[in-house]
Formats: sequence, C-alpha cells, structure tokens
Amino acid sequence: MKRLRITDPDFDKAFRRIVEDRRESASGVASDVADILARVKAKGDVALAEYTQRFDDHQLTDDTDWQIAPETCKAAYDALEPELRDALDLAAERIRAYHLAQIPENRDEVDPAGVRLGALWRPVDAAGLYVPGGRASYPSSLLMNAIPAKVAGVERLAVVTPTPKGQTNALVLAAAHIAGVDEIWRVGGAQAIAALAYGTDRIARVDVVTGPGNAWVAEAKRQLYGVVGIDMVAGPSEILVIADGQNDPDWIAADLLSQAEHDPDAQSILITDDPLFAEQVEDRIDVQCAMLSTRKVARQSWDDHGVMIVVDHLDQAIPLANALAAEHVELAMTEPEPFLDAIRHAGSVFIGRMAPEAIGDYVAGPNHVLPTGRRARFASGLSVLDFMKRTSFIQLDPASFQRIGPAAAALAHAEGLPAHAQSIEVRLK
Repeated sequence: MKRLRITDPDFDKAFRRIVEDRRESASGVASDVADILARVKAKGDVALAEYTQRFDDHQLTDDTDWQIAPETCKAAYDALEPELRDALDLAAERIRAYHLAQIPENRDEVDPAGVRLGALWRPVDAAGLYVPGGRASYPSSLLMNAIPAKVAGVERLAVVTPTPKGQTNALVLAAAHIAGVDEIWRVGGAQAIAALAYGTDRIARVDVVTGPGNAWVAEAKRQLYGVVGIDMVAGPSEILVIADGQNDPDWIAADLLSQAEHDPDAQSILITDDPLFAEQVEDRIDVQCAMLSTRKVARQSWDDHGVMIVVDHLDQAIPLANALAAEHVELAMTEPEPFLDAIRHAGSVFIGRMAPEAIGDYVAGPNHVLPTGRRARFASGLSVLDFMKRTSFIQLDPASFQRIGPAAAALAHAEGLPAHAQSIEVRLK
C-alpha cells in the first residue's frame, strides 16, 4: 500500500505513476485472444466445444449441455428463499425504473428554412450479455445488463456464461428469469465473445455485446469492436473515497475492501485531510481483511495497489479525483455537494456517509457497469442507449431546397466533388 502526502517533495511524480498505472492485460493476452477469435470464426461450434472442455471441464454434446432452458431458470427463481427472491425483485424493479427514464425521445421538426429534420431511436435486434462465472457469479451483473436491453426494446437477449464442470449458479438463473433473458449458453471466455460476434451454427450472431469479464474477455471485446458494438473495454475495478475525519473508520475500511475483494488488480484509494483518520482506516482494513472469506484476493489488491493520500484540506482532492477519473467515487464528508459539482470525471458518484458503493452494485438503480482505467474522462456507464441507435432524417420541398441548395453546391465544388455538386444543381434548375 502506498502512502502519500501532498506536501511530499516528490508527490506530483508519485501521484502521476498511480494515475498512469493501467493494471490491465498481461503481455501475451492480445495474441492469445486473436488466436481464439480466429479459431471460433473458422470452426464455430467445434472450437467452442474444445475450449469449453479445456477451460471449464464441461462437455458440450447435446442441447442440454449447450443451453440452459427457461424452465430451469424459473425453477431456480421459485426455489429461492423468500428474502433473497424479494431482494432480487427489488433490485430489478429499481434498475428497471431508473433505466426507463433514459429512453430518448424522437425528434421531428421543421426549421426556419422549411427543412424537415429529425431523428428516430430504435433498439438493436439482438444483444449478447456476458456474465462472469469464474472467481464469482454475479446475478447483479445479469440484471444490470439485461434490464436496460429489455427496456430499450431489444427482441433477443443471449447470455453467455461459463459453467465450470457444468455447475450453474441458482441466483444467476433466477436473475435471468426476472429479466426475461431469451437464451443462456454454457460458454465463456474470449471464445464466447467470438461466438456472439461471428455467430455459429448454434448461436446466432448479435449486434451488441455487453458485460464484464476477465482480461481475455475485455481483450476479445476490444478486438471485435466494429464487428459488433460493445459497451466498453473494462479493466479491474476501482474506488476512490474522499473522506473527512468525522467518518467511522470501520465504514471507510469496509468500503475500500469492497472493491479490493473483486480482483488482485483492483485498486482502492483513500484521500483524507486527517492523518490520524488515515491510520485508523489502515488498522481497520487489517482487522476486517483477516475476517473476510475473500481475504487472499483483498489483501493482495490492497498491498499491491492500495493508496492513501493525506491532503492539507479536502478541496485539494478535487484535481486529484479528476486526474484519476475513477470508476467509483465516494464523497464521505459533511458538505459533499460542492465536490459533486467540481468532480468532472467519475463513473458514478456516491454522495454522503450513507451511500457506500456497494449499495450501487445491487439495488440503488443506476447501472454498475462503469468505465475503469481513467476512461470516465470520455465514457459513461452502461445505459439504455448502449442498446439503441439513432437514425436521422431530412426532407425538403422545392422552396427549402432553393434556400440551402446553392450553398451545398458551392461547398461541393470547393471540395473538388463535381458529382456531388451536379446532384444538387440539376434540382436547382
């Protein structure tokens, strides 16, 4: 864990190293993924079966080996403990309500020149959703990906998820039932992304692929962008907590560990204006981490990538936060609103002492699929718009064409495109 003080003589240099630390694909991943994609493109289901046997120790032979039936998902939902079923239902309800408000409006108007202009928003025909099945299975990720797609109006939702040794996660299946998923395929990794992008005899191709995964999944999405649309290329999770000394150190320690337990390459950063509070949080991290079932991963993440920064006053955290452009930013302080206004780059912001990041992972409503690796500078979290596209339209009558056509013809001539100009001038005559 790195300890920095803003008054350190080499602070700027040390902080810049933290900002520039990518913590992403190991060397060799890109070439390995390229080989997998090429093999799936060439051999389709045969390659999928080979990779699934190799990586997941699961044989894909008959239909039940390949696909999980909707009836199985409904049975998993019905078999849940009532408290857990209610929790999933509440999460789905809140996620759906939040994303319904994101549906864009079509435009259709006539401007002062008499030109009719507008745009139509339409969903993609099919979406592929990746649900991890390695270190942990996440029903919340399925809800966060599938519900916006359904809200957007996508007709076909195909989930791919690894099932090691054929084992499935009942919560993931229950979430699929709640969200109305159409297909669930027992394949994972880069090969699953390839199947969604290229299509195989069994798995029809899709238009958009979303959902988190490991370095191989992220790299597959990067390489296949353009063959299909993607939500983003996501890296290891990260959290930035900006906290004053009036917080309970146990709370902040738990918030930092909530991201550290995701992945050894995850990063948790605390910025505070209270040196004693920083020490208390560090002590509580040691205590809490020792009691976690995920302590090995959390400990490695904190030891390798954890950061504590002590500033003279909390306002100094604002430019640091904008440079980090973190996936999650918590504002655990008495007056958080000025910080919310000033922090321009963040995937999602959690305001006040009673809004831990973990509440956003499950039931708050906004999407938890967020940009990592400083991509919040130019990217947003998953939304309904990731499953839609906009088609503009233009209509002119003779009068409006006379008003704006000559300018278009002049520009076409200036660009050396006489056929463009001719297309306009024959109508002007």
